[in-house]
Amino acid sequence: MSYQRFEIINQAIREAFLEKKRTAPEAFQNRLKFSWSNWGFGLEDFETSCERLEKAGIHYIELHGNHYGPDLGYDADTVKKIMAAHGIAAAGVCGMFSADNDLSSNRHIKRQAAIDYIKREAEFTEKVGGKYMLVCPAAVGRPGKYDDSEIDRSIDSLSRVADVFVKHGIRAAIEPIRAAETSIVHTFREAKDYISRLNHPGVQHINGDVYHMLVGESHIAKALWDAGSMLTNLHMADTNRCALGDGSLDIDTIIMALYLIGYNNDDACFVTPEPLGPGGDPYPAQNAKTAPEILDKLVFDSVNYFRQREEEVLKL
Repeated sequence: MSYQRFEIINQAIREAFLEKKRTAPEAFQNRLKFSWSNWGFGLEDFETSCERLEKAGIHYIELHGNHYGPDLGYDADTVKKIMAAHGIAAAGVCGMFSADNDLSSNRHIKRQAAIDYIKREAEFTEKVGGKYMLVCPAAVGRPGKYDDSEIDRSIDSLSRVADVFVKHGIRAAIEPIRAAETSIVHTFREAKDYISRLNHPGVQHINGDVYHMLVGESHIAKALWDAGSMLTNLHMADTNRCALGDGSLDIDTIIMALYLIGYNNDDACFVTPEPLGPGGDPYPAQNAKTAPEILDKLVFDSVNYFRQREEEVLKL
């Protein structure tokens, strides 16, 4: 029986992984940095969230980019104090882009809101020691396009504020999102084209999300391998957008691809679960109250399964 096409790619990744282990064993000393995106915790108190991550042995957090106005959002000093008390460091900030702050909007006031939002979040990211800020080229939760000029407006908007990423010493990470949730930039190839067209040293990285990649990429692990050093954060959820291990995601091959690109040896690269559940617009989760035991299960199941699979892969 012949291999299916995805199995042929899997085998190529496995062989490259084993060859690297044989020829460069020193590259496998560090484990992948496991973080957690906390905006899915909704209205939960930040200290409670950090207590959960500490109990789960998670030492990094992707912070909710909640500075929607100059008087809103986390206080950097307070956040740093709470994180330090629980042995947690900031991985980065999850930029939140809706129709209210849309880089691609046909309403200039919404583009300006996105520019101002990025300035606030970039400054906050540096203050808390984060390495990256996630940027969505268009609003999440608005899959219908305004017109055929969205990409042009988005690039123009981001180019006007891209200097702040250099100023604050952080990476801007462009996230491709499935077509059911946003109108432009759905694949890694499109993200690379967007970055190339913008052509700015502050915008050179990609934030992957395996749930979006299930429909956007022909092979998730191959796309990660091809992205190489452009990848700086990878959102994780299983095929049902629930905890890792609850679906049929080929996590082992993803782990191999990450080790192949040296992801475990870059201080600004993270694996960051964001299990939001199936459905359309996920943004309402940021204003929800979820039972703590449900969040506990999501976190503990995900980290335990991922670490188990990582160790199994490294035994090969």
